[in-house]
Amino acid sequence: MEHVFKEVYNSIKNNIKLNDTIVLACSGGPDSMCLLDLLLKYREKISINIVLAHVNHNVRTESDEEYLFVKKYAFDNNVIFESMKIEKYENKNFESEARDKRYIFFKKLINKYNAKYLLTAHHGDDLMETILMRMVRGSTLKGYSGFEEVSIKDGYIILRPLITVTKKDILKYNKDNKIPYVSDYTNELDIHTRNRYRKYILPKLKEEDESVNLKFLKFSKSLIEYNNYVQNNVLKIVNKVYTNNILDINKYLKQDEFIQKQIINSILSDVYKNDITYISYKHAESIYNMLKDKKSNISINLPKGKIAFKSYDKFKIINKSEQEKYNYEFKKVLMLPNGKIIKQVSMEESNSNYVCRLSSKDIKLPLFVRTKENGDTIDVMNMNGSKKIKDIFIDSKIPMNDRKEWPILVDSENNVLWIPGIKKSKYNKQINEKYDIILKYY
Repeated sequence: MEHVFKEVYNSIKNNIKLNDTIVLACSGGPDSMCLLDLLLKYREKISINIVLAHVNHNVRTESDEEYLFVKKYAFDNNVIFESMKIEKYENKNFESEARDKRYIFFKKLINKYNAKYLLTAHHGDDLMETILMRMVRGSTLKGYSGFEEVSIKDGYIILRPLITVTKKDILKYNKDNKIPYVSDYTNELDIHTRNRYRKYILPKLKEEDESVNLKFLKFSKSLIEYNNYVQNNVLKIVNKVYTNNILDINKYLKQDEFIQKQIINSILSDVYKNDITYISYKHAESIYNMLKDKKSNISINLPKGKIAFKSYDKFKIINKSEQEKYNYEFKKVLMLPNGKIIKQVSMEESNSNYVCRLSSKDIKLPLFVRTKENGDTIDVMNMNGSKKIKDIFIDSKIPMNDRKEWPILVDSENNVLWIPGIKKSKYNKQINEKYDIILKYY
């Protein structure tokens, strides 16, 4: 075993024990084939079960050939082979979507084989690139640390044994041990940000110090230690201001500015866990500014289909799917999840469905704005009897997705007073009648 790979081998030996089952993410490239060879050598000493997980990203003509190469190598070496092919991509961020699909696949294999570890071939150069990219893009303290040798995701352990070695070390190992592998020409294209760091920046750093990767590794570990220390202390305060996934903004604003920002980072880390890499300092800064804003209702779109939502003195981060249902007390002005506003005004000449006039003598205050509930009906203005809101949506040709979030104004006895922009109820007053509440939807 080459001296530089002793730490790699020790990482494998210290974590993977007799009869353990591990899943290895293997593209067929030099890094994963190197790691596979190290695992095969380790299997000669103790019995372990290796599941080779290959993802065909289906973006190059060579992808099918690489699939066959890895499959045959697995068969020749008595290794379980599993694969998936990504047939199509839905969004514009190819790398993000591909990563998500990979890890869904890996999770299935972890469960199928009751595996303890997922091994990936991320190495020291990868860590340097990640840290540098996040420093330029901006991130949280934890995000700046890159990735760890051992981390936990979705209940299983990710192990990255190659974190102490460089690409140069890996290529030398493969040459010395006659390890075959495939090459991906897209790794040389300058259109990818990571490739530019790899081709132009890392070589300059290595000219200054050939073992600079170990300095970055030490830097990463230090950041993780600092982050853990800060978070452990901040957690004591977080537990006082953040309960049941809801932040008490009044209590939060009483903290020092530094603590406020750390509370935000702590909440983001709790919500995103291993997906924290999707969060940049801009997201944290936007939330920080939102919490100081005087507006009662504000929402911010976050990565991975999440929304940071502030309503009066409460704040929480929810999935977009959760946002479809809401029920807010109305106080003068309300910013809605669909981006529109209901506001109480002192004067309005329009008589359209975007304006509602009410008399507080006819209804029970306070007012609430909520989404449609099963069985909702409205006594439509100038019409005898009631009509189902579901049917009104259909008649008005409101798209199904919009119906889920459409605001409904009700009083404290749950009487439907107004479907903003669509229909008014019998409680609506004409301009020449008596009323003391004017609401506008825009």
